[in-house]
Amino acid sequence: MASYLFTGGRVLERNAEGLLDGVDVLIEDNRIKEVSDTPIKSTTAERIDLKGKTLMPGLIDAHVHVVASMVDLSQNAALPSSLAALRAARIMNGMLMRGFTTVRDVAGADLGLKRAVEEGLIEGPRLVICGKALGQTGGHTDFRGRSDDRGAFEGRLGALGRICDGVSSVRRAAREEIKAGAEFIKIMANGGVASPNDPIHALGYSRDEIKAIVEEAANAGTYVSAHLYTDEAIRRAVECGVHSLEHCNLIKQETAGLAVEAGAVACPTLVAYEGLALEGAAFGLGPESIAKIETVRRGGMESLDIMRKAGLPMAFGTDLLGQLHKFQSMEFEIRARVLPISEILVSATRISAQLCRMDGEIGVITAGAFADLLVVDGDPTKDLRVLQDEGRHLAAIIKDGRFYKNALM
Repeated sequence: MASYLFTGGRVLERNAEGLLDGVDVLIEDNRIKEVSDTPIKSTTAERIDLKGKTLMPGLIDAHVHVVASMVDLSQNAALPSSLAALRAARIMNGMLMRGFTTVRDVAGADLGLKRAVEEGLIEGPRLVICGKALGQTGGHTDFRGRSDDRGAFEGRLGALGRICDGVSSVRRAAREEIKAGAEFIKIMANGGVASPNDPIHALGYSRDEIKAIVEEAANAGTYVSAHLYTDEAIRRAVECGVHSLEHCNLIKQETAGLAVEAGAVACPTLVAYEGLALEGAAFGLGPESIAKIETVRRGGMESLDIMRKAGLPMAFGTDLLGQLHKFQSMEFEIRARVLPISEILVSATRISAQLCRMDGEIGVITAGAFADLLVVDGDPTKDLRVLQDEGRHLAAIIKDGRFYKNALM
């Protein structure tokens, strides 16, 4: 692979509080070779003068569903797996073109999609996967109507989850997902918006079931991520050892503090509810789901302030479905109503890298990290709009040392 020397630009400071001038960045093959505040000399690298543009790490979305090409997840689950894969390729390419060089898929994607990216068959972000999410009968992975007793499309790529009940069943399911390539385990521990039978307040899985899944993940050297909205569900998940807390819209201060003590990480996904409120009904979301959106949407903004005050680390997630993936970068705008820009940028880089178990390898510009870089027209520390508009303000997108967009020359 080629070698590049970036010079003449401004580099995003590690804590995203400003930009650094006079920093050269050398990449060789797919890694960052050297970062220096004195000129780097190289006889082999292609020199690229950034002319005052901003060089920053590739973005990380820590909560996506790349196989969700339809808002109606019951119809999505019924798709032929070959069609679901081809649609996923298009969705992933869109994410990459918005500057997301790594995504953590939190239900649905399999090892085949991950390998397709690694082998260059699909031009998309690096995938970190959990395989299928684990959920109970009638829970957030069960998209059957109340009178439908057919199978729940398990085995199809378009199905985001699998149904398993009881301690022995969830243990086996967790082991099977890990054997199939899962890098962490996802469970549905609360009711959800997109599923028909589980109200938001519904608790998913017994404590014994959650603890069994946590133990299986720990035995494999990884962690459990949980779909959660209500304070009660979040608290019991933390008490049972869940590490990654997805959504958290209705969290309260005491529980946020408990999560901090446990070393947990939250992953809010506020744009999901904005997107569903704007266009969910038009793309097949049922009335029972539409009615649940406002419950979690109202609490979302308050939850950011609660978690920030508690000191709970927040990763960057979007959780968009189907035709709503186009709203991915709107998450920046929504969070900026409550959080400082620097904290939002850190959430979309270093904190999300931690949830991907790739701390120091992605989300940073440092020697030894993967060469995942964005060249931005403008200053993201002052105006997050430069990270929106479908990547329009990105002059270059580099992943693994390869240009996927290059408007510099």
